[in-house]
Amino acid sequence: MVPISQAWTVASYVLGQKIKGNKRYPLVMMLEPLFRCNLACAGCGKIQYPAHILDKRLTPEQCWAAADECGAPMVSIPGGEPLIHNEIDQIVAGLVKRKKYIYLCTNAILLKKKIDLFTPSKYLTFSVHMDGGKEDHDEAVCRDGVYETALEGIKEAVKRGFRVTTNTTLFDGANPERVRAFFDEMMKLGVEGMMLSPGYSYQKAPDQEHFLHRDKTKALFRSILENKKKSWRFNLSPLFLEFLQGNIDYECTPWGNPTYNVFGWQRPCYLLQEGYVSTFKELIETTKWENYGHKSGNEKCADCMVHCGYEPTSVDDTFGSLAGLGRTIKATFGISLAKKGSPGHSAPPAPPSAPAQVAEPALH
Repeated sequence: MVPISQAWTVASYVLGQKIKGNKRYPLVMMLEPLFRCNLACAGCGKIQYPAHILDKRLTPEQCWAAADECGAPMVSIPGGEPLIHNEIDQIVAGLVKRKKYIYLCTNAILLKKKIDLFTPSKYLTFSVHMDGGKEDHDEAVCRDGVYETALEGIKEAVKRGFRVTTNTTLFDGANPERVRAFFDEMMKLGVEGMMLSPGYSYQKAPDQEHFLHRDKTKALFRSILENKKKSWRFNLSPLFLEFLQGNIDYECTPWGNPTYNVFGWQRPCYLLQEGYVSTFKELIETTKWENYGHKSGNEKCADCMVHCGYEPTSVDDTFGSLAGLGRTIKATFGISLAKKGSPGHSAPPAPPSAPAQVAEPALH
């Protein structure tokens, strides 16, 4: 489970933003210190750059300054593969010193080799990319043996007392029963929780055939998440899980997970790359936010249900009103929010899952 201190920090932060009347505030900062990776996953659209861009690195000082400027209580470090960065330990140490809750996203190929660089802390979580069981994961990352390597990395990190979560992206063709079996296996490893999201249809991704459309996303996640097992722990808002099943409708909050990388602050979100600005203030104040989100009519947003846009919305809903809090409590205790007559309404109530959490922002 997420430490009480983290849940309290995030809740206090969000309520503080509400009291101040801030409509647009960051919840998680997405920090990309490099784009180079040691894998070339079929569904990834983050690493298709020329060599001179892949060789660029943010310095620890740049990372710390961006975190200070943004002010979000949580920092996700995706990539690329962060463990390739020669100063990743310094970057993390500086963020821990600032009491940021960090999710270091990794494919875990280098985790056992680099783990001595880090010290267990409530502020540091290794978020390990696992797209299913052995067959499914190795196929997703386009390399045999990666699943077993990641498994060993998870075991070592858990044994040493680190916080560990998994980060799973699902695509069209995912088998619900195999996904459910994968959840069971991850829980047996002792991970803190699991992050779950549909993939985004990156235009640069090598595989363009397996991205999910909205209706398929809802059907897939409904088939996976109906009758959740008590043993499953998710590092996600229970309202976001309801959203994935089509039981509640949300609009995207693109400013909730602002992205900083070697180019600067990325417009408008982690998934779309439509220009860069030099300051966070400029990002928030000059981006034409009305041009993005499902209701905007932007075709790039039409099928997106990814957590980096909708998890902040669900968190805002939780703390935005008593009704939102009530919805969260219901979802936490397995009471479906599906409306009468909707596809998910006939499903029997799921057993209680983990308490309402505001957690993992990682995307890999």
